[in-house]
Amino acid sequence: MTSRADAAAALHGNGANCAQCVLCAFAGALGMDAETALRVATGFGGGMGRSGGTCGALTGAFMVIGLARGMRRAEDAEAKDAAYTLVREASRRFQEKNGAVACRDLLGIDLGTAEGLASARARNLFATRCNGYIKDAVSILESLLKGDEHA
Repeated sequence: MTSRADAAAALHGNGANCAQCVLCAFAGALGMDAETALRVATGFGGGMGRSGGTCGALTGAFMVIGLARGMRRAEDAEAKDAAYTLVREASRRFQEKNGAVACRDLLGIDLGTAEGLASARARNLFATRCNGYIKDAVSILESLLKGDEHA
């Protein structure tokens, strides 16, 4: 049986970005189809459109937290606070494990430039590093959402 983390990494190998992989790994269990998950998370790869910000695997995890535990009504401050707490904890764990949360720091490259993107591809960073970040984000989510019947 393929683990959720392995399935997410395999999707990355097929061309999906890190955020898409993490969101897709949980989408079905959270009532979202794979096509919608891919579309929603499209702009979050490479630290938000290759800008080097927060790692896509982590932003994908934030989307999962929102779907699993987020607000269902605008006035639901309790759910918002609970989701924010989980987001901060996911971020903390990811930082602790990987030393950073920003894509540019994790890869040591600026994906927003043609040279940086070419270097990342030439050095095979997406397979050698990003797959690990995807698996870490999935593992962190599984731990944080343990017992959630939908995740």
